Amino acid sequence: MAYIPEFDLDDIVGILNSIAEKQAEGSKERDAIELAQIALLYTRHRRSEDDFVSYYKHFFDPSFKLKVSHEFATREEADTWLASGKAEESERVKIDGKGFMVVRLPGRLAFMVAPLPEEMDADEWKDDAE
Repeated sequence: MAYIPEFDLDDIVGILNSIAEKQAEGSKERDAIELAQIALLYTRHRRSEDDFVSYYKHFFDPSFKLKVSHEFATREEADTWLASGKAEESERVKIDGKGFMVVRLPGRLAFMVAPLPEEMDADEWKDDAE
């Protein structure tokens, strides 16, 4: 994915439209492109284009640091915190030194394994081909 330093939302929606028109009606490709158009137009509808541009720039920022909101020594401590209602969806935490993300499941929040950058260097994540 390439970074586009200055982009015009109307131009992007127009380009997506010309690509969508080349796809078969009802195809997954056309549906996905049209969904992307709607998502971009939604930012305008909600008057949040500036927020989107900020998020877009942040997405490509090489100095990005992942924020870990809480560290727990045990899974039991983390589960107690999760049950307290203080957790927020997408929040990143460490449990016993490992990275997790809070995710929303039907009717509840749960932890999903989400390795932190420093964990990605660990032997368990390295490709066997190395």
